[in-house]
Amino acid sequence: MPWTYMLRCADGSYYVGSTWDLERRVNQHQGGEGAAYTRRRRPVELVWCAEFQRIAEAFEWEKRIQGWSRAKREALIKGDEAVIRQLASRAWAAQQVRKAVPTTPAPPPVS
Repeated sequence: MPWTYMLRCADGSYYVGSTWDLERRVNQHQGGEGAAYTRRRRPVELVWCAEFQRIAEAFEWEKRIQGWSRAKREALIKGDEAVIRQLASRAWAAQQVRKAVPTTPAPPPVS
């Protein structure tokens, strides 16, 4: 079955990936044969994983989590759904504010 996983790297950063064989892939990262990102940040520790029915679902979650803040990733690791929802709503609200604020100043009113 396909997996999405998160590793904590030696520098405290997180790496998110997806794979068919979780144990083999974590061993690859640990042995320096994984992604270039983890190769330079070993040792790594598996801190979260989830199994999916289809690889497309695992890949979708990988991409979703990669876009999350550090705080949201740490809430996922802890299994704190309330914090994840709270952080998601803050991110959504901030995005809406950015959309509403014009990027160029409005022209002065015509007298």
